[in-house]
Amino acid sequence: MPTAAEMLSPDTVAGLARCLARTGRAVTTDALDRCGAALDGLGFSERVAAIRDAVLADLPPDYPAFERVLREALGDEEFTGWMTFPVGEAVAVRGLDAFEPALALLAALTPRLTCESAVRPFLRADQARALAVVQRWTADPDPHVRRLASEGTRPRLPWAARLPALIADPAPALPVLDALYRDPSEYVRRSVANHLNDISRDHPATAVGAAARWLADPAPTTLPLVRHGLRTLIKAGRPEALALLGHRPDAPVAVEGPLVRTAEITLGEELVFEYAVTNTHDESASVVIDYVVHHVKANGARTPKVFKLTTRSLAPGETWRATRRHAVKPISTRRYHPGVHLLELQVNGRRHGEGSFTLHL
Repeated sequence: MPTAAEMLSPDTVAGLARCLARTGRAVTTDALDRCGAALDGLGFSERVAAIRDAVLADLPPDYPAFERVLREALGDEEFTGWMTFPVGEAVAVRGLDAFEPALALLAALTPRLTCESAVRPFLRADQARALAVVQRWTADPDPHVRRLASEGTRPRLPWAARLPALIADPAPALPVLDALYRDPSEYVRRSVANHLNDISRDHPATAVGAAARWLADPAPTTLPLVRHGLRTLIKAGRPEALALLGHRPDAPVAVEGPLVRTAEITLGEELVFEYAVTNTHDESASVVIDYVVHHVKANGARTPKVFKLTTRSLAPGETWRATRRHAVKPISTRRYHPGVHLLELQVNGRRHGEGSFTLHL
């Protein structure tokens, strides 16, 4: 992932200024010129806001003239990539009173990078009106626009403002997903799966119900989409999600381990453990095997984190035996604390066995 400075650099802003100046609409780029020289030390969202505000300052204040400049810029091959992201945000500011035309402009801009976050102010302002437009996008010939329909309406889209109304009730956006789950583009289907996963965090039954409906009328790509979309519920061992994907929560299995081979490790080293799972039934069993690390917190308590091992079908009496190496290294999303950490296996949502290792910083 590129850094904020790489995505929205002074060179990026200079390129945007050139594109807008070439539109022939007598656009001055004084604000953009000043902005490009003032980005040092700013994070990504701060850079987006600064460039957005500069675009708003340089472009005409009335929406029709504002849109004409950007429509002409779309004819410029240089007008693409990260420079267009703050432009979408500017459309979301200036275009709220020109609702449908502004959304159409976002659909035209999105193939240049994405306008997923710029759609959200329209949804917050008038959800029903925005969704009527978004639903039409699901039939657009451009996969970037179809993806925008799903990604822009995700309740918990990362690095974007959440949509409280769709978090509380995701049902109004479900017709968008129903129209896209069989999409020929993996780019679009991936967004649908991530949207379904967002829903699953607040409304598990709704997510499982949608997945069941799609599996009743599937494309060849539907099962992988559903697996990805229900991944959080599978990790959490939710029986309704496991059962939908053919993993019986009460599957008769015998579990050996986890047998920890590295009883003491230092941050940056690997935890190594072995395990085995045997199908003790006289029929084949589909099993999801995960492991759970109970990390030590600052107060000495522990918090569990589930990690994926494998999903497979075991014949009657068959044993799956393996060794796992788990890197315990510094990452930005976790702060490690020294002490005894616990380890468990999880098979179809049920916890088995227990091991431990001591972490030194």
